[in-house]
Amino acid sequence: MRAEAVVDLDAVAANTRLLLDRVRRTNPAGGLMAVVKADGYGHGAVPCARVAVRAGATHLGVATPDEALALRAAGITAPVAAWLWPAGQDIAAALVGGVELGVSSLAHLDAVLAASAGPARTPVRPRIHLKIDTGLGRNGVGPADLAAVADALAAAIRADRVTLAGTMSHLACADEPGNESVAAQTAAYRDAVAVLQGRGIDPGLLHLANTPGVLDHPETIFDLGRCGIGLYGLDPLGGARGPQGLRPAMTLRSTVALTKRVPAGFGVSYGLTWRPERETTLALVPVGYADGLPRAAGNSASVLVVGRDGRGRRYRVVGRVAMDQLVLHCGDDDVTAGDGVLVFGPGDHGEPSAAELAAACGTIDYEIVTRIGPRVPRRHLRQNEHPVERRAEGRTR
Repeated sequence: MRAEAVVDLDAVAANTRLLLDRVRRTNPAGGLMAVVKADGYGHGAVPCARVAVRAGATHLGVATPDEALALRAAGITAPVAAWLWPAGQDIAAALVGGVELGVSSLAHLDAVLAASAGPARTPVRPRIHLKIDTGLGRNGVGPADLAAVADALAAAIRADRVTLAGTMSHLACADEPGNESVAAQTAAYRDAVAVLQGRGIDPGLLHLANTPGVLDHPETIFDLGRCGIGLYGLDPLGGARGPQGLRPAMTLRSTVALTKRVPAGFGVSYGLTWRPERETTLALVPVGYADGLPRAAGNSASVLVVGRDGRGRRYRVVGRVAMDQLVLHCGDDDVTAGDGVLVFGPGDHGEPSAAELAAACGTIDYEIVTRIGPRVPRRHLRQNEHPVERRAEGRTR
């Protein structure tokens, strides 16, 4: 085995139930939109979507219409919203597939209405989610344009040309406990909803809370929690509010390909940025930045090697991470070709978590899991299957 990403679908299911429960503590009738964009944050969109729906998710969310159509092609019939698309994109297939498109400008609304009118009209009435920019400064209708968009939307609804399925916004700093922008955005969101209602528009399902909103800001929970990173067991609060009960779902595994003894001063990898102070054993692991491991892991991160004795030991990544491989400094330990390697995982066996690896690389765990490349196969486990069953000591050389 060169490399594989093992995804614990039972963890995805448990995380879905936990997040839905947190939503329903605030709104007993609330639902959960499970966000499976970017191939389910690298975990596999289709299997994660199926598991999340079975575990209670009421809706699915993705970024692009093509991502939504991939779910439809896999036979997934749950409501799915897609909120990121250029106004000139052909959206007919998405509308026919029952995809609920995000509308972030008057141009987007016009594009939806045009797709449902004229000689090439779609056979269904479009369902949309109006996205409001309440202070993130990215996608969404801004304050200066809200009145005009609301007027056009009200006219389209009166003409039975479109259905407003929901009104959404996205929080900028909910992962920072105590950040005042959360309250400001929540107030702006309520004001935007009031603008719609003042024009006789039913705003549909209200969804503002993301994973940190659901976990730490119950005042941002309305009809739906819209959760992505928490679905996969990663805590956006970074432990700042204590354990949340989320279970990381992904383990990145590999195998030691070869080992060699080298003398003191022997340079390692491109640029020869690391040299041992004394004779040592180097272990080659066939995982590199083409597989998604950040180049910044060189000389900063560690991984867990599980030896023939069944014990796991941490070893540092030395030298630069290359496109296809990395090197470990193993000292005088008996590391041999064929030993298992855990690059990151839940931490059950002493391996680094995605968050620990991210910290070593100067990034966030979102990036660690989503950048795992397509040449790394995903293996999806259910019913308490475990990718590693050997004890780990967690010692770092």
